[in-house]
Amino acid sequence: MELNLHRLWIFMQVVEHQGFSAAAQRLYMSQPSVSNQVRRLEQSLKVTLIDRSGTRARPTAEGEVLAEYGKRVFLLAEEAVAAVQQASGLASGRLLVGGSTTVGTYLLPSLLARYQERHPGIECDVFVGNNEVVLERLLAGDIGVAVVAGVPTASQLLNETVLDERLVLVAAPTHPLAGRAEVRPQDLADCRFLLREPGSQTRVLQEQALTEWELASASRGAVWGPEAAKQCVAAGLGIALISEHAVVDDVRAGTLVVLPVSPVPRPRPVNLVRRRDRLLSPAERAFIELLRSAGRWPRELPTPEAEMPEAGF
Repeated sequence: MELNLHRLWIFMQVVEHQGFSAAAQRLYMSQPSVSNQVRRLEQSLKVTLIDRSGTRARPTAEGEVLAEYGKRVFLLAEEAVAAVQQASGLASGRLLVGGSTTVGTYLLPSLLARYQERHPGIECDVFVGNNEVVLERLLAGDIGVAVVAGVPTASQLLNETVLDERLVLVAAPTHPLAGRAEVRPQDLADCRFLLREPGSQTRVLQEQALTEWELASASRGAVWGPEAAKQCVAAGLGIALISEHAVVDDVRAGTLVVLPVSPVPRPRPVNLVRRRDRLLSPAERAFIELLRSAGRWPRELPTPEAEMPEAGF
């Protein structure tokens, strides 16, 4: 009995994409070729790896075992490449960094620009998604390092707090509470709150704040992503707790105002996260060094005395 790594990789793609057609598109192969390679892998192992009875291809019990070992096989292969690359330092290579939505949108671009100034031979890629998606990719070995809001709890991960941020309550400039020197939670009882999508760490903090303000039963709606949330708030569809770093330009432009609600939501940590068992490449280690030295976010929310519009707090 032997395990063909090429066929194993094809099988892993079928499992990941839950179908032969989707895997074929990812691999730039025909569907019959993908099916044939998986079938030959099954024949060599003398087991059925894929349940083909449903609308989606799912691994059998034996297939789940092989998929788990397959992840470890290919993760080890990546580590081997990283170890070899250590000899060449940072003259060339590729860096892939994961970022939760707010961090990936408002912190990583400027940070990676500084990184490429220092290491022009390294090509930089960014994967951005909500916390749940980014951590799934990190645990699967698709991403080496990630920067996310909050503190992941998976035992396979190492967390290091590098920055923090706070959520601010924003509204359209025409909102009845705009311009108030102080807003109390009871003043918000009739407002509609726009919350992030499930799986977002911001959503967790938004719900915690509403509970602390005794507004758990307030009217609410769901919006995917901070940019969409800001547009909905500006259009008057509701108010939202959003990262202070996501609204810097909007507050300066006067399209959004911050409502100074008290008590303010607790700040949340921003964490550098990586797998415990992963050997970092030189490019990843250099990125971590830069992140640790950053100290602060690239831009801060204007203070009332500085650049806050008249409609602000």
